[in-house]
Amino acid sequence: MRPIITATCGLWLCLQGAAFAQSQPVVVIELYTSQGCSSCPPADDFLAMLAMDPSILPLALHVDYWDYIGWADKFADAKFTDRQKDYAHQAGSRSIYTPQMIVGGLDRVEGYKREETGELIRKHLDAAQDIGLTVDRKGNILTIHADANASLGGNTKVQLVRYTPSETVNIERGENAGRTITYYNIVRSWQTIGDWSGAAPLDLQANVKGDEPLVVIVQQDGPSYIVAAARLD
Repeated sequence: MRPIITATCGLWLCLQGAAFAQSQPVVVIELYTSQGCSSCPPADDFLAMLAMDPSILPLALHVDYWDYIGWADKFADAKFTDRQKDYAHQAGSRSIYTPQMIVGGLDRVEGYKREETGELIRKHLDAAQDIGLTVDRKGNILTIHADANASLGGNTKVQLVRYTPSETVNIERGENAGRTITYYNIVRSWQTIGDWSGAAPLDLQANVKGDEPLVVIVQQDGPSYIVAAARLD
């Protein structure tokens, strides 16, 4: 199920200014999308634009429930559909949509709504917690360290995300038949690698292979609020 959204806003987010260092807060944006959804390309393009801002970490999770319409999304994973359903359950909703953006693990934006998403990004940047999260990789070993200078609001999950920066797809069937679309920050895997209460510093190691960029996300159970994130290209 998805609403039909007519995009009338042509203004870019007012997020310009001094560049953020890696130690500054990063807002994670999850875009639930599909190659088989005709309403998704504007949101896919918007995600590509968001990726240009170092204070924003947009990630595209391709769902599988549009595959029945005649085109199997090569990036789709049932686990991403389940994650979107978990967000809906957490919000007391029985419906999931494409496109849908989740801002900071907490706020849901159904459809392509550029200005609303920008306002939520600014809200999350302003409210970012003081979490010192650092990641370092040597060979196949990823080292994660974090210090909480404020309450985490409960137990959190430490998650490792791998993604492909971009890939172009020629879509031959389905609602987007005949279109060639370049997708960005395509999530390939999303796994929990540990728990953290924040009562003591976090020191964690994980085995990683391959050259794909990675992201470490610390998120409240639910899934709910993302308290910290760090990327390693």
